[in-house]
Amino acid sequence: MSDEFQDATETELAVLEQLWASPRATIRDIADRLYPAGGVAHYNTVQKLLDRLEAKGFVRRDNAEMAHRFTAIVARDALIGRRLRMMAQKLCGGSLTPLLTNLVQSQSLTPSEITDLRDLIDRLDRQNRKKNRR
Repeated sequence: MSDEFQDATETELAVLEQLWASPRATIRDIADRLYPAGGVAHYNTVQKLLDRLEAKGFVRRDNAEMAHRFTAIVARDALIGRRLRMMAQKLCGGSLTPLLTNLVQSQSLTPSEITDLRDLIDRLDRQNRKKNRR
């Protein structure tokens, strides 16, 4: 992908969700899951969305078979990270702290989520201390 971030629209995200759940899907596979009672127009919509996602560098097309297969080449976590950094830049002068603080305080976290956050902070703290010793 280029250095300039091209975001995915909500409808493109719906297609990416399908590809993250089921890699190497065909247009028909995706159209049938997104539009169970859909017809040609829905198939064409999915085809156009996949074309746009491919042009943006989000998916790869394998045209070795008659029915082309598509794979997401951007991971969900990578897209989340890019979107959060973009949001932090727009709203918080580039700092993730106010954004993350607001996210954590705005809803109740499960004990498991709290444990995961503590583990993440501890791991990042250890990495930071190692880096500073060098």
